Amino acid sequence: MRRIRLSVGFGIGAALWLWAAQMGGTAAAEIAGAEIGNDVQFGNETKSGKEAKAGDEQLLSVMPGQPQALDFTLPDLDGKPHRLRDYRGQVVVLNFWATWCPPCRHEIPSMQRAFEKLKADKVMILAVHVGGSVDKVWDFFADYEVTFPVLIDKHSKIAKAWPMQGLPTTFVIDPSGRIVYRAIGGRDWDAPQILKSLQALAQTRRRQ
Repeated sequence: MRRIRLSVGFGIGAALWLWAAQMGGTAAAEIAGAEIGNDVQFGNETKSGKEAKAGDEQLLSVMPGQPQALDFTLPDLDGKPHRLRDYRGQVVVLNFWATWCPPCRHEIPSMQRAFEKLKADKVMILAVHVGGSVDKVWDFFADYEVTFPVLIDKHSKIAKAWPMQGLPTTFVIDPSGRIVYRAIGGRDWDAPQILKSLQALAQTRRRQ
């Protein structure tokens, strides 16, 4: 079984600072002090920001206002275009990441495991690589095969248009196209708590 080579030489905080320097958008001070949010989803249970301590690493932050997701079209590694709107009717886990970001690299294998477990629930995962060389992305996946689409945001235009606070940032979009959750920093996406939240969202929309 092929395995991805991971490097965790520095933590999420350092990755966010590096992202701020490269993107030139959000101030580093804001990134360093960013909180996950006031209301946090843990399976079917919502916790307040005070209850969501640092140890609750698998929580998904409820997205303020739950805005409509900004539509975009990006190519995958083979050049095939993917439009976000085409995934309406499914729950979409939209991950912004980069090969230089250790927490990003660390969570990719768990995304593949989650994708395999959630296929029957109509949950799609889209991983958007922010900036950089396509060759480096190919090199990254040489030792680990993923079956969900990996999209290329070569000039970071899409990433800059979304409400991000560093890399990795992941948005959970409901079947109607609204952003319902956001995760800032890495997650183990096949953790039971996260799988339960995604399955509950898919099932809720299916009953409507």
